Amino acid sequence: MEISLTTPALLFPALSLLLLAYTNRFMALANRVRALKSQYAESHRAQHLLQIRNLRRRLVIVRNMQAVGIGSMFGCVLCMFLLYAGFADAAKVLFGASLLALLVSLGMSLWEIQISVDALNIELDDMQEDAST
Repeated sequence: MEISLTTPALLFPALSLLLLAYTNRFMALANRVRALKSQYAESHRAQHLLQIRNLRRRLVIVRNMQAVGIGSMFGCVLCMFLLYAGFADAAKVLFGASLLALLVSLGMSLWEIQISVDALNIELDDMQEDAST
């Protein structure tokens, strides 16, 4: 398989948008942590502790998926440099590794989404308990 300088460059728009989405997720989580902190300080409810545990897991996953996504972008840039320098075989391997890193990052994103659904279920359970009392 032949790759040119433009092959890894094709991933830049996708990776940029993906990292922007990850940053937005992180900011939403940070805001939720701040809001939950004040709610917990007032009531010390068990549901808040469940949410806090959930948010900790999600923050770690979002941090890791950002790191792996940045690694993928870094690999693409380095791949372009290797192609420019004439090291096509090394560039192919690095481009493949960058694609794998992107897959790992997307898999982590899916995992984080599944955990966020758990968080929403905790909220719904809490609302249902309030409605029944």
